[in-house]
Amino acid sequence: MKLIVGIGGMTNGGKTTLANGLHRSLPNCCVIHQDDFFKPQDQIAVGEDGFKQWDVLESLDMEAMLSTVQAWLSNPQKFARAHGVSVQPGAPDTHILLLEGFLLYSCKPLVDLYSRRYFLTVPYEECKWRRSTRTYAVPDPPGLFDGHVWPMYQKYKREMEANGVDVVYLDGTKPREELLREALEDIQNSLLNAAR
Repeated sequence: MKLIVGIGGMTNGGKTTLANGLHRSLPNCCVIHQDDFFKPQDQIAVGEDGFKQWDVLESLDMEAMLSTVQAWLSNPQKFARAHGVSVQPGAPDTHILLLEGFLLYSCKPLVDLYSRRYFLTVPYEECKWRRSTRTYAVPDPPGLFDGHVWPMYQKYKREMEANGVDVVYLDGTKPREELLREALEDIQNSLLNAAR
């Protein structure tokens, strides 16, 4: 059985933390991080807002990401071995792929592949504070959060909802252990129901 789980949501919402916790807790589990598919900085356009457009789908090599997902789909055991994941003997027929990223539900070819979709949210002030505490390879210029990051998050969330993408909303302000337990129980229930 193959299960693809999306962990999407806003910047600094807790996506990577949740994905890492699930990765450690689930059998035969691989993770693909959308951030690994950013195009080189010189290929990122500057928008009308005056900022490099990092928070748009065009800033990502989604063909390469989709190709990576297809490689997992075609042979999850081989993919797992190539990524340092040992296949657990007790669950050899169960394979889980976690896709983690901020624009997972904006790419139509990916949307239909998910068995489960989670979307982490945090309030504006919390998100802005968390973002200000992070260090990025390309530092945020002044005004980026309010002038680009937050408006793009709102835009893509509205589009996701307008397109009827079915997600389970998770409160990113909850303690990480609670979020992990909530998602883990839900995924384990999905596995049990699929096995029936």
